[in-house]
Amino acid sequence: MAEDVQDSLIPYDEIVQEALRAVVGRVLSEVVGSGLPGGHHFYITFKTQAPGVAIPTHLTEKFPDEMTIVLQNRFWDLVVGDAGFSVKLSFNQVTSKLDIPFAAITAFVDPSVDFGLQFHVDAADTHPEPHEQPENDQPLLGTDDGSNVVTVDFGKKR
Repeated sequence: MAEDVQDSLIPYDEIVQEALRAVVGRVLSEVVGSGLPGGHHFYITFKTQAPGVAIPTHLTEKFPDEMTIVLQNRFWDLVVGDAGFSVKLSFNQVTSKLDIPFAAITAFVDPSVDFGLQFHVDAADTHPEPHEQPENDQPLLGTDDGSNVVTVDFGKKR
């Protein structure tokens, strides 16, 4: 490539991020229609303070920056819309409704088939506070080489 590459006037990174978040929406929509097939289950990480996120106060207090939920055995009333989804999950025997816009999602993983998507996070959000494992389900995500994880992070030439 040429050394004097110009900054793009087309926001490719935003377009790709939006398209990949649509993958999450399509997958969740299929689960609404037919349930989770086989051993599929999802880890969804999202920014708890992102615009449009609506979760109970006790969860925001416990996870002030980022939270991971698991959709596997115990979730109810999954509803998927154009901009996001809502779901009811059990946390310490208490059912809570979560409304999560797709734009708030930072990671989507289906460990049963070694598939994952990671989304770009603004510089101000790159250092999330550590948090405990998800409490709504117990299966642990195995570590591997991440060969099927797609990371979208377009660097901008300055």
